[in-house]
This record gives sequence, structure tokens and C-alpha cells, in this order.
Amino acid sequence: MNINNINKKLFIRHLTILTLSFISSSVFGQIFSTAQNPLSVKWNYIQSGGFKIIYPKELEKDAQRMANTLPFIYPKIGLSLRQQNTSIPLLLQNRGTIANGFVQLAPKKSEFYATPPQYFDSQDWLNNLAVHELRHIAQFDKLTGIQTHPFPELVYFAYFGAGIPTWFFEGDAVVNETALTESGRGRQPKWIMPFRTSLLEGKKFSYSKAYFGSNKDITPGYYQTGYLMVADMKEKFGQFISDSLLGDIRKRPVRLYPFSQSLKKYTGKNTKDYFLSTQEKLTKNWNAQQEKLSPENYESLNQKTWLVTNYFLPVRLNKNQILALKESKQDARHFVIVNEDKTEQRLFGIGYQEQPWFSSKKDLIVWDEIRYDPRYKQRSYSVICSYNLKTKKFKKLSSKSRLFSPSLSEDGKKIVAAKVDLSNQFNLVELDATTGKILKTYSNPENEILQTPSFDKTGNRISYIGVSEKGKSLWLLESGKKTKLISGSRQQLNRPIFIGDKIVFNAHFNGIDNIYSIDIKSKKINALSASKYGAFNPTETSDKKIIFNDYKINGYEIAEKKITEKPVGQNVYIDFSTAAEKQENTGNVFTNIPDSTYQSKPYHQVLNLFSFHSIIPVIDNEYVFGLELQSNNLLNTMDFYTGAKYHRDLKRFEYTADISYKALYPVFSIAYRNRPKRTFYRAKNATQQGDWRENFIKLNASLPFSFNARNQNYSFSLNAATSFTQRYMLENLPGSFVTSLKFPMEYNLTFNHSVRTTERDIAPKWAQILRATYNHQPFDKNLGGKIIALESFFYFPGIAKNHSFLASFNYQKASGANQYAVEIPTVYGYNNILAKSKLQNSLLLNYRFPFAFPDWELGSLAYFRNFRAGLFSHYENIGKETNIGEPKTYGIELNSSLNILRYQPVVDVGARLVFVNKIYNQNPILEFSFNYSF
Repeated sequence: MNINNINKKLFIRHLTILTLSFISSSVFGQIFSTAQNPLSVKWNYIQSGGFKIIYPKELEKDAQRMANTLPFIYPKIGLSLRQQNTSIPLLLQNRGTIANGFVQLAPKKSEFYATPPQYFDSQDWLNNLAVHELRHIAQFDKLTGIQTHPFPELVYFAYFGAGIPTWFFEGDAVVNETALTESGRGRQPKWIMPFRTSLLEGKKFSYSKAYFGSNKDITPGYYQTGYLMVADMKEKFGQFISDSLLGDIRKRPVRLYPFSQSLKKYTGKNTKDYFLSTQEKLTKNWNAQQEKLSPENYESLNQKTWLVTNYFLPVRLNKNQILALKESKQDARHFVIVNEDKTEQRLFGIGYQEQPWFSSKKDLIVWDEIRYDPRYKQRSYSVICSYNLKTKKFKKLSSKSRLFSPSLSEDGKKIVAAKVDLSNQFNLVELDATTGKILKTYSNPENEILQTPSFDKTGNRISYIGVSEKGKSLWLLESGKKTKLISGSRQQLNRPIFIGDKIVFNAHFNGIDNIYSIDIKSKKINALSASKYGAFNPTETSDKKIIFNDYKINGYEIAEKKITEKPVGQNVYIDFSTAAEKQENTGNVFTNIPDSTYQSKPYHQVLNLFSFHSIIPVIDNEYVFGLELQSNNLLNTMDFYTGAKYHRDLKRFEYTADISYKALYPVFSIAYRNRPKRTFYRAKNATQQGDWRENFIKLNASLPFSFNARNQNYSFSLNAATSFTQRYMLENLPGSFVTSLKFPMEYNLTFNHSVRTTERDIAPKWAQILRATYNHQPFDKNLGGKIIALESFFYFPGIAKNHSFLASFNYQKASGANQYAVEIPTVYGYNNILAKSKLQNSLLLNYRFPFAFPDWELGSLAYFRNFRAGLFSHYENIGKETNIGEPKTYGIELNSSLNILRYQPVVDVGARLVFVNKIYNQNPILEFSFNYSF
């Protein structure tokens, strides 16, 4: 029995992975970015209060605004955590087109991605980020203090992820953003719609399922779960309950389940019990809310499915066919035609979108999707693509663009879209639908954030949403004249379209997201739908109907109804943050922001390459342990690590240093080791022990290159490395012992292609990986030898969805000093089987498939998401040791993805039974695996 794939670093490094607990995002969660901007970006900085705001020069106006805003609002944001001052660098990023924000330690910083999304709250985007992310800063300060300690940040970061659940950090921040503004996600019915739908449909969740999610069901999400639980805590236990919990954890950090124990101390319930009691309260409140409504039931036009499936933005192509954008936990996002009998025709897959979006007229489909810079992943673009249903031809209508929500004119000849430049200036633009050429740009002197524009049938009028700190507005643009039909609303106004002389849009006037119309002349608003859970994305049909998304327990379904208008009705929305809002008693924190002008200075990258943040313990194995000093600079362009390790078996120290510079197109890295070494050799018919020390230095240059096109992903990397080793302090070694290794050369070339995957996929449906490696010794005549290795991995679809078949053929030829090196994948059980000859080739055949998704909560010990199985047949040295009909090893494997001890990372554990070809006289081998991911 042996154990594979176990990271042997100290558990502090394991816990560092748990930092997902501190990724705060107003749009979607992600681990904090380690990507770079192009070197051409010129940076400035402003010191304001405790904030050092670092930003590209194009964002001068927004940086000045944030310099006034952040110190002014932080005392109000930190009040209920008793935090009034802070000190932190804050980066404004403008090269990307994906909206996000986060706070992290190691190094301590916050980043705001300044490009707003097309769907978000009814306030200014950077203000939206500020009120949320500053709460996370206050949480960090509460737990660590403002003053910098002697390099503890990575340890703190690891502990936070291990000891405090993500839902609390995010829920506390969402309660804060809602209580301190007139907006906030707590006031958005759509945001908590999935949880409300499940409870009203009688489907309740275990604590673990609500927190960690599911591979088969829609679950509340840890943001929503945390918001509802923390809001309830504040209502029952007062304004300072979060302060009490974090303060108690800071005083008594070394406990099993520290947050749950502190929660029980102050509320009488542990985390699981508090969730269950909150769920019961929500069920009661939402049932009472439902009794005040008179919802309509809409027949679903898509096929029923037991699995979560969304049919976004349905559009009628004709009386018998509907076009929609479909995705599920089994299928990545793709276009589909739904027939009258509910059968479906798959068209093609698309790439990542900032939101589900497309427009279709006259057999033409246009949509936007994100394309990344091949090297600098902080830079991305939002491009417009098109597809002709008749000619079946694709076009990319824009390149390196920042265009969002493209909508076609009725004749399919023009496109209107929202455009944002690097200074965050928004404008509406009209484009030629054939060439992508910009035909007209509409001014936006107020620089409202512009969203989801659309043409009327004549192509002469445009409706769109504008967003500012005052709220959301519905605009009509006609002949260059702008008319505001709805002004400064806190409603989640979305996706306006023209139907005759009225504009139809989404809002939540009755407390549930529904479809409404506004008369352009009288500005009277009426309701067109009365969905029980939420109605979205209306489109007019030819027979005076609208086709739209009706939200049900398994996702966004397709529904259709006649256009009939009803009064808006009473707003029965339940605002769970009401108690917190009264406790804070600040009103909108963005009222009366100062308007000073701060001195701006250049931020020189070359002078800010180092940012030391942590000294951590490291353990390589049971014999080697030590300390390491770490530096990662704020722009992610330089990493530096240095440390000392003690070799317990050799009773000597090793000294290390690693540096990586990532600002240039190639990535350069240098590794240095001064280390003790020991070997055993045969001399005079006896085994002798020899010791020495050596200086080892390795240089590596790599060129990572990747890009995406629709649902296809491609990557290419080229690596070249060399090293020099000088051995000294020789003890009891033969005279022939080599004292220097002079510049062996290593080259590696890798190509990768894959299609977009889903959360249930074990591997891509289609993927190819090709890798070539060549190592030789051109500068050392005493150590001749080389190795060439070719690896290939081909992934194919299995017999059912989410099944995967892998065929991997690999070849190597080695000689001289490299004759026993292994550069290709080996058969399972390789290290436990006595080889009959040198490794030359391998053929690995694997078939893997999921077979159960139990969502099984085993108390507080583990939460099982899925179970997977696999069959394998592996060959080695074909034609020499084995034949195609006689694998060297074969067997079965079982794996499960789970969360252990209610920690956030997904742990993958597995067992593999390896049977060995009888010619090796080897008993079956049992192997175990352990990995973690997010």
C-alpha cells in the first residue's frame, strides 16, 4: 500500500488554499488574481487616509473620487466592528472586462475591477465595490489589528480560511452594503430567488448543502445563506454581534470549529442549528408573503428535466421553433432550437459571457463574449460575434473591443451596444451588423453606466438603462434627444425592449421580479406578468404575445402569454436587513462625499518589486523542515522566496532562494540552493556513505501563451532551462566523483486544446495535449547523455454525458547520464513493480464516469458531493515487455469529491486497485490519492 499525490508541505501551506474565504466579489467568486497587466500600463498612486490607491493613469478621475470616498466611509463601515482606521494598498484595475473585487492578505491589498457589469445594483459600480470590500478590510483589521506584525500574513490568511466560514464573511459584508446604502443585494428579489423558490416548493437544505453547493440542485449560495443568517443575528442579538464573534475568535483561536463555538456562546446555537432555525424562519416569512400575492401559472414550453437547466432569453424563430441559450450542470452554455413538441436541436457552444446575452433578427444571432489577452490575463476584451442561421457562418465583428449587450435592429442590419473605454467612459454605439464598423456614437456627458440597449422596430429609437449613485433610470433616445422615462429608481430595471409605443422591461415593483410596461407618453406603468418566483427576458411574438423566462425550481424555463396589462400591485418584498439598517442609522454613506483634489504621483514598478509579507514554517518531509520568508509584489510581477531548512538526518542546514519576474512577455525565474547531500555507493565489496555540500543554481525562461474562441480554449507554452552545480566539502567520496555539473539544457514545448467544461465533467468532452521534452548536456563532456520525450493525451466523450475516455501514448529515448530518467507518464503502480527493462513507451487507457451525486452530510465530518468510478488498462514498453492484449497493469478506481470538517476547499479522495500482469509476479497494489481544489 502506498499514498500518492500528497503535498508534503506543512499544513499551513495547505490551509493557505482555504483563502477562498476571503474572496469578496460583487459578481462572482474567484481566488485572488495572480495575473499581470501589460508592461505598457503606466501607474500612479494617491495617499489618502490609510489608503494607498494605485491605478492606471486613465482612471485619474475615479481614483480621485475613491481617494475622497474611502477614508470618509470607512469609519461608518467599520463602526459595528469597532474599526475606525485602516492601512491598506488598493489597486484599481481597468484592463479587464470582467467585473470583480476582492481583499486579500499575503500581501495585504484590495483590488477593484473598475469595468462595471451589465447587471448589478442600482448604484455607482465603484461605490458598490467600496461598501462591500471595505467591510472585508474591517473584518481583517478586527482579527489581525491594523499594525503590521512581523510577517504573519500568510499564516493569518490560512487560519481565517480554516477557522471562519465563507458565508459569515460574505453575509456580514452584504448585510453591511444593504444597511448603509439605499441599494444592496439584500434588496434584490432575484438575488435570493433560488432559496425562496426551493423553500416554497417544500425543498429544504442541509447546512452543508446550502453552504457548499450541489452537483445536481440549485442551492442558495454562501453569499445568500450568509446574508440571511447574519441579518437574523443582527435582528436578534444587536448591532455588534459580528464584533463579538470575531473578537472571541481572536482571543481563542486554537479550537476545533472556532466560529461554531463562538456562535454558540453568543446565540445558543452552533452553525448548523442556526442555519436550520433561519431556514424555518424564512419558510414562514416567505409563505406569509406568498399569501399576499396572486401569482399566475405559466406552462413550460421546454422539455422537463430533473436536473438544473436554464433556457435563457427565448426568442420565437417561427410558430413552431424557439431559439434559446441553454446551459445546465451537464452542458456548457450553447444555443439550442426548441421545437413545438419540445424536442431540441443543438446549434453550437459559446465562450464565457459577463451575463447570458444574445439578440436575434432575420436569421442572424449576435452575442458578446469574453476573450483574454494571450499573455497578460489582467487584460481581456468583450467582443461581438455573429452567426447566420441560413448560411451557418460565424463572424467575429469586433476585436480587442469593450462592447457589451449587442442588440440587432429589426432588419438585422444594425447593432446597438454599450461601449466603455479605459477611463470608464460609457457611450452607446451603433455598428454595422455585417462589418462591425462603428457607425455612430451617442454622447453620455453624465457618464451614467449604460446597460442593455435595444432598438424599436423602425431602428430610429433606442431604449436603455442608465445607472448612477442616484439609482437606475430608463431612457428613451430618439433623433439625438434623450428622455428619462423612469428616474433614479432603486428598482432592478433591466433589459428594456419596445412593443409598439410602450417599453417593456424587468423590475420588482410587487416584491417579485416580473415584467412591466411603461407608456412612453403617459409614463404609466403596468404589470405584464405575475410569476410566482420571477419572470425575465421578454420578447414580443408575432401574435401579440410575449415569450419570456419563468423561473422554476430547476431554473429558467420558457413560457409564453398574451400581452395583458394589470395594475402594478402592492410591494410585499421582505427586507431582512431592516433591523441592521436601523441599528447603523447612517442613511446612504455616499451622501456628502468630500470633493478634494489629491496629489497624484507616479508609481514606479521597478521600485516596488518587493513586498515582504510572511515568514512561514515549511516541511518538505519528515526529515526536512524550516522557515521561509515570502514576498509577492502588489502588481504580481515579482515573487521572491528565501529560507533555511534543517535536514534532521544529515544534521545540516539548507539555504534557498527563488525569484520569478513576470512583467515581460517571457517569465524568467532563478532558483538557488546551498544544500547538504548524501549518497551510498559500493566500494571494496561494501556499501560506503559519502557526504558533500553543493551550490545549485537554475535559470528558467517560459513563454505561456493561451487564447479562447467561442467554447474552444487553446494554450501553448515553451520552456527552456539550464543549471550549474558546484560540489564541495567532500567527505568519504571516490576520486571519480563528479564535482561540477555544467549547464545541462532542458527544453519543453506544450500544446493544449480543449472545449469548455461543466461542473459535472470529469474531463473535457474533447481535448488534446501534446508535449515534447528534450534534455541534454552540451557543455559537459564528462557527463554525456540526453533524453527526448513525447507525450500525448487525447480526451473523447464517453457513452453517456460527463463520461470521459482518455488515450495517452508516450515515448522516450534516454542515454548516458539520463538513461534512467523518467520524463513520461507511467502505468499505475509503476513505483511498486520491478522493471524488466528501461522505460521506453507507455500507453494509458482510462475510462472515468460519475455515478452518484448524493449531497450527503455526514454530520460535521464530511459532505459528499459526488462519487466517480474508473476503469484503466495500462501498457509499458509495448512489443518488448507487453503486447496490446496484455496490459502491464489494469484495474478499477473510486473517487469522491467532498468537503471535510466543513471547510471550503473541495477535497478529492480516491482509492485504486491495481492488478499486475502475471509475468511480474506481483500482488495487486492498493493506492490512495488526496487532492484539493476549488
